[in-house]
Amino acid sequence: MTHSAAGAPHTAEHNHHPPTDPRRWAALALICLAQFMLILDVTVVNVALPDMAADLDLGREAVTWVVTAYTLCFGGLMLLGGRLADALGARRTLLAGLALFTAASLVTGLAENAPTLLGGRVGQGVGAALLSPAALSIVTTTFHGAERNKALGVWAAIGGTGSAAGVLLGGALTDGPGWEWVFFINVPVGLILLVALPAFVPARAPQPARLDVPGALLVTTGTAALIYGLVKAGDAGWAAASSLLPLVGAVLAYAAFAAVERAGRAPLMDLRMFTRRPVLAGAFLMLIATALLIAFFFLGSVYLQRIRGFGPLRTGLVFLPVAVATGIGAHLGSRLVGRIGSRPTAVAGMLVAAAGTVPLTRLSETGSVYTGLLPGFVIASLGVGAVFVTATTTALAMVEHREAGLASGVVNTFHEVGGSIGAAVVSTVAASGFERGSVGGFADAFIVCAVAAAASAVVALGLVPRGKPQSTGGPHVH
Repeated sequence: MTHSAAGAPHTAEHNHHPPTDPRRWAALALICLAQFMLILDVTVVNVALPDMAADLDLGREAVTWVVTAYTLCFGGLMLLGGRLADALGARRTLLAGLALFTAASLVTGLAENAPTLLGGRVGQGVGAALLSPAALSIVTTTFHGAERNKALGVWAAIGGTGSAAGVLLGGALTDGPGWEWVFFINVPVGLILLVALPAFVPARAPQPARLDVPGALLVTTGTAALIYGLVKAGDAGWAAASSLLPLVGAVLAYAAFAAVERAGRAPLMDLRMFTRRPVLAGAFLMLIATALLIAFFFLGSVYLQRIRGFGPLRTGLVFLPVAVATGIGAHLGSRLVGRIGSRPTAVAGMLVAAAGTVPLTRLSETGSVYTGLLPGFVIASLGVGAVFVTATTTALAMVEHREAGLASGVVNTFHEVGGSIGAAVVSTVAASGFERGSVGGFADAFIVCAVAAAASAVVALGLVPRGKPQSTGGPHVH
């Protein structure tokens, strides 16, 4: 899951480049380390959730928000972060985001109650939304030609390694010094980067840019209301006012967002991009793939630790093959997209994900995790990995080169929103598993995942364009 400049400034390739900066590779290493922290924080908390819940007396809703608050703010504000990088300068925005992320990590680790913990996660998400697009903007403007492709390849590799390291690190830290260190570890790394980055990343003049703050707030508020309604339905039921009102509010917020974007002189998201079939298909695939993967980590971690009595480190080790399988699936998917095209690769990936999820619908309180749960997770993750790369290549390589940056913004936003929605939906379906330790709740949630994957394969058959994508050289996404 490689986060990119969803809202990164669009950079054009010119015939005359500025002089090569001898510090560029050191700068890349530091920037990638900063990005690595952001990716890590998507998965690292999943393994720590049960210990967190026990120490802070968190209910199912609060546990769900620990995951979704970060991805919600990260995705909802990422496009605005890219515009801020234009208006204020990429280095300044990068450092501001890093400082906020580091401070919020400290607050989260020190939290003694749910409001402080969730406030810290919100701060981390806002910091990430500033840091990530500014970081990729610096990469794309620092490197040129063949070197740019190498640099972007390094950037893209951060996603898979961050996910794999997250599950291991989360388990080791939670089992060792405690779950607080899942967040504390960001603090020394962040401080070192804050000192080192200004010495290696040159400041560049900001570019004129309009900021669509109302648009960013509306889309983030709408998604927050959607997630709140979904999570609340697990306790109150779908017909309860506490569930319906937030869902209606989400619809109204999204409608207002669409109106603001259509009327704005510099909209945050060009809604006309959704008339481009490749972008719509890529956004849909990214939404579903991310929702499934986050659901697997979220459900699996709680099931293993609450129902099967696994410790955090053992849970992290179980998930390591899952993270590796996602990377392998992405590699295979990139080969298949070039050989057989986007549509068959997307359909096959979703069907593999559905097939892998089917054994998970028969979970029990006994039996071997390694012969029952793990193979299904690995197979499903192979399919999800292939869908990730298909979503990216379809959205970016089947549109005009000049639209690649806008397309990447749409796809990246749906990446983070998908993670938030996935965790919210399965948390609601598996409510009995979270609150009463009932294995049936987890099985029901995996049934939803299997049905969603199978249904998405059918949708992909009609939505994803035929043909083989051609690389545009545009911004890299997940």
